[in-house]
Amino acid sequence: MLTILGDPLPAHFCDGVSRRSFLKIGGLALGGLSLPQLLMAESQTGRRRQAHKAIIMIFLPGGPPHQDMWDLKPQAPSEIRGEFSPIKTNVSGIQICELLPRIARMMDKFIAIRSVVGSVGSHVGFQCLTGRSHVNQPPGGWPYLGSVLAKLQGPVDRTIPVSLDLAPLMGHRPYNLGREPGFLGQAHAPFTPSDDRVKHDMVLDGVSLDRLGDRRTLLASFDRFRRRADQSMTMEGLDANNEMAFGILTSSRLAEAFDLTREDPKLRDRYGRGDAGRAADAGPRLLDQFLLARRLVEAGARCVTLAFSFWDWHGNNFVNARNEMPQLDQGVSALVEDLHHRGLDRDVSVVVWGEFGRTPKINGEAGRDHWPNVSCALLAGGGMRTGQVIGSTDAHAAEVKDRPVHFQEVFATLYRNMGIDLDTATITDLGGRPHYLVDSQYRPMPELV
Repeated sequence: MLTILGDPLPAHFCDGVSRRSFLKIGGLALGGLSLPQLLMAESQTGRRRQAHKAIIMIFLPGGPPHQDMWDLKPQAPSEIRGEFSPIKTNVSGIQICELLPRIARMMDKFIAIRSVVGSVGSHVGFQCLTGRSHVNQPPGGWPYLGSVLAKLQGPVDRTIPVSLDLAPLMGHRPYNLGREPGFLGQAHAPFTPSDDRVKHDMVLDGVSLDRLGDRRTLLASFDRFRRRADQSMTMEGLDANNEMAFGILTSSRLAEAFDLTREDPKLRDRYGRGDAGRAADAGPRLLDQFLLARRLVEAGARCVTLAFSFWDWHGNNFVNARNEMPQLDQGVSALVEDLHHRGLDRDVSVVVWGEFGRTPKINGEAGRDHWPNVSCALLAGGGMRTGQVIGSTDAHAAEVKDRPVHFQEVFATLYRNMGIDLDTATITDLGGRPHYLVDSQYRPMPELV
């Protein structure tokens, strides 16, 4: 652990060092970013551009109920259709759940996919975050979406990570799968700020820039860290990277991107604040994450993922939906509205989805159980043809009726939106075998091009 001492403050640890008088790189430094991450972000070369392509993915851990969100069946029997009614949207012929009125008013900026197929049926985030199954992986494992972008496209700005995963470590560990760089290696791992980022802005607590300017003290701290570092970490060339890490620490760009107080309070109110506490064993109900995602891609990130709330409703499906869906409605609608307002709607793709759908029949606990046969997704931005619904299901929302859309088709579309040629782009596993980004049978969705 690298510690940079600052001025003493009243609250102290048992060794006499003030709790808020030091900056730790590897713990809470810059919101929990580790020294290797800082070095890797700066060591990647690239030019800053005024505009770049990016992806924001909102993972709904647990599996959201498709038939209570985008694919309501009001003519089905009561034990199937549930308690909610469909409402009209601003696109003729498209109806969605009454609990999503903000999205309904701007449905012309969205695409609802009612026929997502290919789920492996497990409570894992892997398929949403990589596009692949977590079983039978190649040597090293399939990489996270942001890691692929880091490998193929590199940074937009050397002081901004290519990809960031804002989700905390979730209690149900399989939800966390898919956030690793896999066979691409730690050089392409996403930044994963610690949970403390929601309590403290990206500031150097108790450490002035003058203090950081004392390079002798800083380099001495690097030397101590290096002696303690595990040699298995990606620490080769630490001496050469000292200056790079110092540059990030003293740069304001990443810190400013995380500082939500720079936003107009009225815009923050439009997004909402939410709750930093985790919902059950999944993600936080933190609406600030939606705004933070926009700020990060605007600053130069190519990929930002987050996990929102808890959607595994085996009981009290409709009570839970009344609590969760209005918050999702607020966060997603504010994000997409904001992207359009800032002229980012053609450059930034947004996807909202979970690992599978829910059973058509409501169980004895007023819940819906796991249903991998069909699920749903909501897309926006990326220059796609919005204001449409893709796919349909049967009368009970149990099976796909027409136009099945595989997870990999969605990924193919996202990669296409990023300007990546799927016919030529490959990534190589630890065994030296090249892999295309999606299997050959999957192509970008023609309806969206």
